[in-house]
Amino acid sequence: MLNQPTHSQLYSRHMKTMASTLKKALLSGSYASIASALALLAGGVRDCRSAIAPVNAVSHWIWDEKALRRHESSFRYTASGYVIHHLASIFWALAYEQMACRRRRRPSKMEIAADAATVAAVACVVDMRCTPRRLTPGFERHLSNKSLWAVYAAFSVGLALHGLLQDSDRRDVK
Repeated sequence: MLNQPTHSQLYSRHMKTMASTLKKALLSGSYASIASALALLAGGVRDCRSAIAPVNAVSHWIWDEKALRRHESSFRYTASGYVIHHLASIFWALAYEQMACRRRRRPSKMEIAADAATVAAVACVVDMRCTPRRLTPGFERHLSNKSLWAVYAAFSVGLALHGLLQDSDRRDVK
């Protein structure tokens, strides 16, 4: 009879995998959050003459319409808007890292980029088409379609960046 892993060994392996996925998602989600926040700032300058208005708008989850009208930075609107944006980025990064985790081998650069683009596209569709207005990101009310595209493209690049940097680190070690 083959030595099959015990329930506790399987559970331990599963927990290690989950912890590793969460750790990776914290990093890739942070990269994605920063990259897309920079695109939000640039889009805000271009589309509504306020770099910070799109970031403030995200806090409409908490502060309702007041956040959508706020064009100056403030701790209340800007900090809470960015924290919500960052946490949402980590949420989507979990899906991205799960895709990578399911592979039996290290993904290629093309697969990393494709996975990141897929997750960003799904996030965009969910954010813009499937979510009730009260829970949309809010920044779409300040940005043009071109700027929205740039935000989700930057988000995709941020997600992929972590995987690409990891791949580069592995090659340097060899």
